[in-house]
Amino acid sequence: MTLVELALYFGLLSLISLGGVPSVMPEMQRFVVDVKGWLTPSEFIQAFAVGQAAPGPNVLVTSLIGWKVAGIPGAVVALLAFCFPAAVIAWWVAELWDRFKDAPWRRTIQRAIAPIVVALVLSGGFVIATPGAPDWRLWLIAGLSAAGMLLLPVSPLWLLAAGGVLGAVLL
Repeated sequence: MTLVELALYFGLLSLISLGGVPSVMPEMQRFVVDVKGWLTPSEFIQAFAVGQAAPGPNVLVTSLIGWKVAGIPGAVVALLAFCFPAAVIAWWVAELWDRFKDAPWRRTIQRAIAPIVVALVLSGGFVIATPGAPDWRLWLIAGLSAAGMLLLPVSPLWLLAAGGVLGAVLL
């Protein structure tokens, strides 16, 4: 039953994840940690950090959650469930999107989606910065990371490493 739950849940998240995994991070954290209790808040943050730092797409966090819940089969099911539905829809929509590349409604949709994606990604950052009770140290690390992303021409991996060091010192 757990594999079915993983497949259905991550399949649903796949369909609403505008902007990738960070856009559905709050919902993922709510379900995985608060509703199901599959991971603790700190395990969830660690899985997210490893998924972000690992080579490849950040969708790897889904396989880490699936692995924690149901071993190797859980990892495979969670990853495929998150990737497959979105890939099918993207493949189908791509042809339509190209066909209407000069349509005014397409430009309107693109302009409208951008702030929605930014808000969803920021809400994911909020979840990561507040795993339990609000903690000023986590907010400091999140704020410095955001400022670094905006102001410094460095790889996000350096900021992730700096956040880890700062977290080790402060926490």
